[in-house]
Amino acid sequence: MTREILFALVGFAFATSVTPGPNNMMLLASGVNFGFRRTVPHMLGVSLGHGLMVFLVGVGLAQIFTHWPGLDLALKVVSVAYMLWLAWKIAHAAPPREGDAGGRPFTFLQAAAFQWVNPKAWAMALTAVTVYAGGDGWGAMGVVAAVFCATNLPSVSVWAYAGQALRQWLTTNRRLQVFNWTMALLLVLSLWPVLA
Repeated sequence: MTREILFALVGFAFATSVTPGPNNMMLLASGVNFGFRRTVPHMLGVSLGHGLMVFLVGVGLAQIFTHWPGLDLALKVVSVAYMLWLAWKIAHAAPPREGDAGGRPFTFLQAAAFQWVNPKAWAMALTAVTVYAGGDGWGAMGVVAAVFCATNLPSVSVWAYAGQALRQWLTTNRRLQVFNWTMALLLVLSLWPVLA
């Protein structure tokens, strides 16, 4: 991989990781509801889970979708249904109370698994593999995956930190309710590219 391609890949990874999407909306909501520290496993799951996804897509999953295009539609249906369910959960989240253990942020494994039903993650992975790895083998796939991991973690951390910063303003139940409904709506709107 040339230096120019590597710089272009870093720019692509940053632009797609830092812009709004399902992961970032959920991290913002998690930062508000649980704080930055408790959201760290979620952030790590997003970054490492997506890096693994990029690698696996590069070494073979893209070929499966080429041979069985119906699987792509099935994945989209499952993804949309799951995202709508998550939006409902976010919209109806109860405000956290002192000592309340009922609400929990995503775990590392939940966040990593979420990448497989996240339409934006799929688009990012397929584009990165086809444009920047270009069939150059496992080594190139490893570089693309590593660049995504290294770029993604600081990018998604901004969203969780912003959520924690908003936490002070969202001290009333009404404000938190409006925020959660807004995040749910933005999560649903992030599905527009898949549905359009």
